[in-house]
Amino acid sequence: MLFSRRGGQGGRCLLLSLLLFTACGAGSSQIHYSVREEAKHGTFVGRIAQDLGLELAELVSYLFWVASKSHGDFLEVNLQNGILFVNSRIDREELCKQNTKYSIHLEVIVDRPLQVLHVEVEVKDINDNPQVFRVREQRLFIPESRLLDSRFPIEGAADADIGTNAFLTYTFSSSDYFSLDVQASGELSKSLSPELRKSVDREDTPELRLLLTASDGGKPELEGTVQLLIMVLNINDNALWFAQAVYRVHLLDTTNVPANGTLMTTLNASDADKSVTCTLTPHVPFKLVSTFKNYYSLVLDSALDRESVANYEVGVTARDGGSPSLSATASLSVEVADMNDNAPAFAQPEYTVLVKENNPPGCHIFTVSARDADAQENALVSYSLVERRVGERALSSYVSVHAESGKVYALQPLDHEELELLQFQVSARDAGVPPLGSNVTLQVFVLDENDNQPALLLPGTGGGAGALSQRVARSVGAGHVVAKVRAVDADSGYNAWLSYELQPAAGGARSPFRVGLYTGEISTTRALDEADAPRQRLLVLVKDHGEPALTATATVLLSLEDSGQAPKASSRASTGAAGAEAALVDVNVYLIIAICAVSSLLVLTLLLYTALRRSAPPSEGACGPGKPTLVCSSEVGSWSYSQQRRQRVCSGGGGPPKTNLMAFSPGLCPDLST
Repeated sequence: MLFSRRGGQGGRCLLLSLLLFTACGAGSSQIHYSVREEAKHGTFVGRIAQDLGLELAELVSYLFWVASKSHGDFLEVNLQNGILFVNSRIDREELCKQNTKYSIHLEVIVDRPLQVLHVEVEVKDINDNPQVFRVREQRLFIPESRLLDSRFPIEGAADADIGTNAFLTYTFSSSDYFSLDVQASGELSKSLSPELRKSVDREDTPELRLLLTASDGGKPELEGTVQLLIMVLNINDNALWFAQAVYRVHLLDTTNVPANGTLMTTLNASDADKSVTCTLTPHVPFKLVSTFKNYYSLVLDSALDRESVANYEVGVTARDGGSPSLSATASLSVEVADMNDNAPAFAQPEYTVLVKENNPPGCHIFTVSARDADAQENALVSYSLVERRVGERALSSYVSVHAESGKVYALQPLDHEELELLQFQVSARDAGVPPLGSNVTLQVFVLDENDNQPALLLPGTGGGAGALSQRVARSVGAGHVVAKVRAVDADSGYNAWLSYELQPAAGGARSPFRVGLYTGEISTTRALDEADAPRQRLLVLVKDHGEPALTATATVLLSLEDSGQAPKASSRASTGAAGAEAALVDVNVYLIIAICAVSSLLVLTLLLYTALRRSAPPSEGACGPGKPTLVCSSEVGSWSYSQQRRQRVCSGGGGPPKTNLMAFSPGLCPDLST
């Protein structure tokens, strides 16, 4: 998060960077604060500016840069009063587990003079985690022949807090048969064993239910409970028993590895009488194999897939051959550890993105997201561009992708006239060893905006502003075309659709000329006479149809001349010189021949293409440009062209290609009268 303020005159600037990172354990610091975990946003931590000796009035000229290396920006500085406060939720157990101390360390870099100041904020534990037993019910199997004072180990509770908040005490519900024996095996760890105080008789009491309660030392006190089910077994001289009550086994996800017969663990059940048969819970991918007298090995019977089943609770029952037979059951918890066997996957193989040209640099245009079915670091996905060249430049000069969030940014303004389609790939890789990955294709279409003015095509002006001069005989009649204004627009579609307007003459005098709305042809509205001024100056406004519309102005200078011979009917203005007319006729003849040849070739090509399309079966996933469309829009019957360009998205699946975008850009109108 970046905060910046500029000071007064003189350009005084003091750079103050707060680099935030988390660490477990004690560390040296110049200033020490403390804050309770789970504190609300805005909770006061300390007056950091005052304690560091910084002037409060000068804080507006400092630049604070708070960057997090771990889990977020937990702390923030108020630039108005220099107070350090809680910015986001801090969960001590989530960040530092069972460590006794957790601190946030700040490095404050100040220039003038350049020095590094250290601030430590200790996060105090609160009693916000109740005691948790692994199972809701624990079972004990006790033969009725067990001697008094016999102990039976059971599993205690776990508390995610620390210190007194995690100091547990245990109590039993009232019972004549058992008392609870608690032995401390560490600072916070305790060993629990119900102790037999009264002989049990299966015929009288086949089972007992006791409630074990764990309480911590926090304020307020939190507690958790577990139900103990004590099953009394019938005597058979010697009871069967396992070496452990609970077995835990961790296995790798072996979906793609032959795993049948893999040894998991060895169970040992003892009985001094007849021979430890052993059976398993049904419908599990394991089996028991007898390895020696009264010894069994638990082995894999089929491959494991963590993404389908992450853990198994397997019950192993050992039964002797007595009459009646006695049995004992051990619970086996099998956790399937993850292996990197799933690559990150995108929801679609490609995406279409529409971006207006002239976008601000660094703007967010799209977000890619891939999911990985694995766990932990095997599912941690990072994103990167698949670098390539775009013309003479590298792709990374146009776009970038954030490695963690997958957000795609346009690094510079895009220009539709320079680049209409930017196609590239983004790669997603997990953090497994070896890493797996996949790619997604992004098609970024740059949409046109009306950012180009109409450009005039005038003789000798190179497309810039200038004047068109033309001689006109006074003898021409109404409707005679005397000149033509040509213009083009680099934009597309409506932004490049041009219209022409004749500006009113000075003084409000009515002009004997008009201009075609879409052709730019200047023609007479009536027959010219001697009263018309010999030099006519016309202003033609060329305007596109964008929002807002952009314009250009062309100046047309017409010289009215007397002619002894009336000109022949023509759709073009007389040049006033026989040599020029002859040259123009020659050029027009060649132009007509060229147009006819090109048109014939185009018709032949279209006929051949249509015949091939009808005879050949359609190909899947085909891509191609759309055909050009001829648009006629003229008040005097002239033609103008608009080139229709279609960009299509190719997909690997079946079906016809899909049209994603249609853009129009005008071409020059052919002079059909020549």
